[in-house]
Amino acid sequence: MSRYPWGEEAINKAKAEDKPIFLSIGYSTCHWCHVMERESFENEEIAEILNKYYISIKVDREERPDVDRVYMTFVQATTGSGGWPLSVWLTPCLKPIFGGTYFPPDNRYYNRPGFKTLLLLTADKWQRSRKEIEDKGTAIVDALEQGTQILKHEHEDLPTIKAIYHLYEMLEKVYDEKYGGFGKAPKFPQPVNFNALLRFYNMERETEYGKKALNMCLHTLRMIAKGGIHDHIGQGFHRYSTDRIWHVPHFEKMLYDQAQLVISYLDAYQITKEEVFAKSARDIFEYVNRDLSHPEGGFYSAEDADSLLTADSEEKKEGAFYVWEWDELHSLLKDRVSGADSPLLAEVFCHHYGCEKKGNVDPLQDPHEELIHKNVLIVRGSVQETAVKFGMDEEKVNTALAKCHQILYQERQRRPRPHLDDKMVAAWNGLMVSGMARGGQVLGDATLTAHAIKAAEFLKTYLFIEESNTLLRSCYAGMEGIVTQLKRPIEGFADDYAFVIRGLLDLFECSQEIQWLQLAERLQFRQDELFWDEEGGGYYNSQSKDPSIVIRMKEDQDGAEPSPNSVACMNLLRLSNLLDNPSMQEKAVCILRLFSHHLDTVPVAVPELVSCLTFYLRSPKQIIIVGPSEGEDTKEMLHAVHSRFIPNKILVVTDGIAKNCLHGKLGLSTIDGKATAYVCENFACASPTNSLQDFEKQLDFC
Repeated sequence: MSRYPWGEEAINKAKAEDKPIFLSIGYSTCHWCHVMERESFENEEIAEILNKYYISIKVDREERPDVDRVYMTFVQATTGSGGWPLSVWLTPCLKPIFGGTYFPPDNRYYNRPGFKTLLLLTADKWQRSRKEIEDKGTAIVDALEQGTQILKHEHEDLPTIKAIYHLYEMLEKVYDEKYGGFGKAPKFPQPVNFNALLRFYNMERETEYGKKALNMCLHTLRMIAKGGIHDHIGQGFHRYSTDRIWHVPHFEKMLYDQAQLVISYLDAYQITKEEVFAKSARDIFEYVNRDLSHPEGGFYSAEDADSLLTADSEEKKEGAFYVWEWDELHSLLKDRVSGADSPLLAEVFCHHYGCEKKGNVDPLQDPHEELIHKNVLIVRGSVQETAVKFGMDEEKVNTALAKCHQILYQERQRRPRPHLDDKMVAAWNGLMVSGMARGGQVLGDATLTAHAIKAAEFLKTYLFIEESNTLLRSCYAGMEGIVTQLKRPIEGFADDYAFVIRGLLDLFECSQEIQWLQLAERLQFRQDELFWDEEGGGYYNSQSKDPSIVIRMKEDQDGAEPSPNSVACMNLLRLSNLLDNPSMQEKAVCILRLFSHHLDTVPVAVPELVSCLTFYLRSPKQIIIVGPSEGEDTKEMLHAVHSRFIPNKILVVTDGIAKNCLHGKLGLSTIDGKATAYVCENFACASPTNSLQDFEKQLDFC
């Protein structure tokens, strides 16, 4: 089967040969993409039909999110659902004819129409009714363009603070009191909801509603950490849970999930000081640094859900790398905890992690029978309950479990690993720079700060064109880890700019190195040049110069990843404060006005944008510490800031000489040569102090 990448060559060939296009969109770790590849694209009969009647184009949705968004919108609008693989038939002018997701090779599977049948029917219809198909395609594109257009309302009232109260009410209605999370299975972690709810809590700390918002977040984060969605042996978190109780996950691991979840756990730790949340954050950092990091500092995209059972296997199964059989656990964990009369390690481990002789996976959560007799580790109780069960103290239980983890980790390393997607996406690297920088602050871990800096340097080296201030979408770990690019590198999209800028702002706040703020400013200007809609406001996802994109869309909904408009809105507000640039705040307000209808009516669709609205309406606290960054008194003040949950803040440290950022406007200085703190709002400051105790009291009111 001849396949082409998205671009001029394939499109021109389709026009020249007057053939429709079959477009398949997927991604490296997509389970059903691999199934369709194996069943259909490698089938000689189907390949012959595709080569005869179509020009076939294969797109990685993570490389070309602009292409994916256009045709996913079409499939969702015409079928009511979407997913990957995304299968779409197009005219040579790229107008959609028909689409769906996974199709089996012929009609007898899963009560779905066979792929071969659809190929032949569509080819026949193209030959007989071309004009009708082209006209229909034009009408579809016109309808989609109108449906996705968001009109600017010059006189639209700015949404009020009521939006966050409305969001709380909507989430509270679908909150699962027993197991945490929002809505029914499948369950996704949804860090954008945690971000907004924790801001709501910060506003309403003493009220019943604020306490409930906090509890919803903390309970959900605890249940996720205890669940099978958490890889208890190798750290990190899987994509989502297929059930209500966070037990049986879809086993792929995505960088963007780790990056967002780690910030939720860091926020929870700042608020509660409970070690369980710090441990979950450290788990993520350990996994990412060990398994998703390029030696030069960048971060890989994902690990697959599927893997071979043994090195000699021919077929992959989902979760094979992660699950355990009862006999296997008892064979590996055959020693006793301590002494002749103590329980076996296997007994303690299997009780604590809910393992059963016949496996602990509900058959309803295993439709393809890949997990028969397997155990997905889940903590249903606690260390304390396990200690009571075996008449042990908690310290001994923790020691025994740690030994089990070590044994099982070493055993798992002997298994065939899931496929690693070594593509390094600028947007997702930006998210992880944020996570590492925040971890360096909250956990006081200089190695995390160093890794954040190294990752930012990687972005500058491999995914940034200095001369034009342009980001590239992705690069790859080639042979022996040497970083490579596509022959025609893909320029970055709006989310690349937004997420990288956020990462740089967090890195500046963490390191106080002015170069990261300067680079963020440069990228913000470039994002404005490439994606800002001067007429209607807001950011388009893609550039205007690409003729292959039939609809230029603006994304607002916050889902697995926050939307570029939401993240850009917060970036603009932060930059406006840091640089005293009113035009940046005006753009942010324009975004809030543009999406005011969603903020007012369905804030649950835009929780990250609700966080931006809250940040704007409640005027961020500008915290300036004047003094040498390496001075002990400065470090003590920084620790006071980082140990508190203060979501609405702008933080700057200056030596009293540099005239950058807030310090340049406010002209602040030290008192008696000691590090001095200023807590300001709208550039009006409270009384400066060089007393740590007085500073902490001021912070308690932020």
